[in-house]
Amino acid sequence: MSEHSRSPRQPRNRGSAPGGAPKGTRGGAAKGTGGAPKGTRGAAPKGSGGSSGRTSSGGGKRTAGPRFAGSTKPSQPTRLPSRETAPPVDVHDPDGVRLQKLMAAAGVGSRRVCENLIEQGRVEVDGQVITELGVRINPQSQVVHVDGVRVNLDEERVYLAFNKPKGVVTTMHDELGRISLADYVGNREQRLFHVGRLDADTEGLLLLTNDGDLAHRLQHPAYGVLKTYLATVRGPVGRDVGKQLREGVELEDGPVTVDSFKVVDSQPGKALIEVVLHEGRKHVVRRMLELVGHPVLELVRTEVGPIRLGDLRSGRMRRLNKAEIGALYQAAGL
Repeated sequence: MSEHSRSPRQPRNRGSAPGGAPKGTRGGAAKGTGGAPKGTRGAAPKGSGGSSGRTSSGGGKRTAGPRFAGSTKPSQPTRLPSRETAPPVDVHDPDGVRLQKLMAAAGVGSRRVCENLIEQGRVEVDGQVITELGVRINPQSQVVHVDGVRVNLDEERVYLAFNKPKGVVTTMHDELGRISLADYVGNREQRLFHVGRLDADTEGLLLLTNDGDLAHRLQHPAYGVLKTYLATVRGPVGRDVGKQLREGVELEDGPVTVDSFKVVDSQPGKALIEVVLHEGRKHVVRRMLELVGHPVLELVRTEVGPIRLGDLRSGRMRRLNKAEIGALYQAAGL
């Protein structure tokens, strides 16, 4: 018996080789060999799995077949390691509101649709999958996700997109008496936070909300929420500018890099470029472009995370819809 035929990985063939004996030989091949009959010379038929046309000792009863690296015996199937699951937590609040009612009020769907989502295991409360319809929760303190997207259950929370005009100061109160955000939203009962800042000479998208946790995450660079700007700069813009900004430049308050840079349009003496970054330092776009030799003439912020300015007119605002709010939560890791 050959060395290979002793391998525990070698299956045993108990019939004639597929395709019968080679043309020109008498009779069938030796039982179980799949190679040349006993006494013939030359190479074994192509695909037989034999080595150099030699039959194994013992009258050609066995030949060495293909060896499969990493194969496993049928009697010893591979088992995945068991993973300990976190103990279930009771999220039911007897004094709360039925989960499907809150979901329907939040715009997820009709009451019946929300019940189906719960029964299908697509709803989580505080990280726990809920499949029972009788669960009640507190919308002020508990968090609900549907298909991994957070649902806003608090009707008092406000989420606005505002197209800030040039000349408006990003503050709720300006001691110098300049036009500020208070002139646009100062009459609201809720106290609103602005997500990041735009200097007076910069226009474009500004998010306003009374959700302090979300506002903090959206503007903090550690969470990597991208902001997109369109800047009109003095041109022409050299091909190496984008590479230089992506690799990083050193400002007086530390290094900064862009996540994306491209030239959108070029005209004699000026160019329109798109800059994407997750930084939120004061005048960061203007300072970095001036450092590389292209001072900003006009600057507009067009996107914050998944929210786009679109065709919102200057000085106008709109409420974010359910899908946009959920996308913001997802971008902020909430």
